Amino acid sequence: MLDFSNNDYLALSQHPHVVDAAVCAARRYGVGAKASRLLAEYHPLYHCLETRIAQDKKTEAALFFSSGFQANVSVLSALLDRRVLKSQPLVFCDRLNHASIYQALISSQCEWVRYRHLDMEHLQSLLERYAQDSRPKFIVTETLFGMDGDLSPLEKIYALALAYKTFVYLDEAHATGLFGPQGYGHSTTQVWDQVPHLIMGTFSKALGGSGAYIACNQVLKDYLVNKASGFIYSTAPSPCSVAAALKAWKMVEFMAPQRAHLHDLSDEFRNMLSTQKVDIGTSTTHIIPIILENEAQVMETQKKLRAKNIYVSGIRPPTVPPGSARLRIGLRASHTKEDLYRFMEEWKKI
Repeated sequence: MLDFSNNDYLALSQHPHVVDAAVCAARRYGVGAKASRLLAEYHPLYHCLETRIAQDKKTEAALFFSSGFQANVSVLSALLDRRVLKSQPLVFCDRLNHASIYQALISSQCEWVRYRHLDMEHLQSLLERYAQDSRPKFIVTETLFGMDGDLSPLEKIYALALAYKTFVYLDEAHATGLFGPQGYGHSTTQVWDQVPHLIMGTFSKALGGSGAYIACNQVLKDYLVNKASGFIYSTAPSPCSVAAALKAWKMVEFMAPQRAHLHDLSDEFRNMLSTQKVDIGTSTTHIIPIILENEAQVMETQKKLRAKNIYVSGIRPPTVPPGSARLRIGLRASHTKEDLYRFMEEWKKI
């Protein structure tokens, strides 16, 4: 089976060092956390992981969650609480943001306006329209979009946030491990010293495990520990998950060769597909959509590839906008050029 369907971008889910860390933690602490973190006794694993995340993300503090969906929903809902802010917050949201972000916006009862995907001129025009509005303002975006494979222009977002005095919320789910000087996310390519911000990322993709983190200042962390319902009322993540996450996180900075290989492989695959007049949208990374538009055609093509032991994801609305159904290719550092040639050989036969 040639698998392009998962998000194990650095092939860490089965790396022996990561597996060993999880096994050792299970033997020492057991497989379950047994209670929420606010009820259970202090656990050194969580502290070690959060300290290391804050250090590498260049923030004062970090907090670990059980999943990215849980983190986005509970953290954004807490940040956008109109009772705390004393006013209904105003959120500027990239229209292709993840469903968990939209869930948080809906549950928080904020006012939100969508800007066209990665269109900074449109975002600026919306910010200008509301410039005299005294309500607290937030820009919310993914840094690498999981269905389109394109990166947010963070330098421009920073400049707009600074000019219009907005808070910035960044979702690094698909960028953690793969971008930035040491691989700790696209957000680390930009200095955020003058803009209030919070960064969310996950361990369930390039880092091969499970769980999520937020990186922020200490005041925000203290607030979220007392306000984020997903953190307060959930059993803490398993010690196995935390140990695996910590090991994978420490390994990331030494995986520059794997990142370089993945980026080179991605460039070559996009060129192969473009040469065949395949619509890959705006992808510039290892996430490559093959946009076929017709949902039935997507599922039939997926079925034909699977018959050749090539597995890709079939993505349909509402996960993507109507008329943009696609096959989603997720390249991994363990893939080879021969894997790309095999895919193209079968693709030409369809």
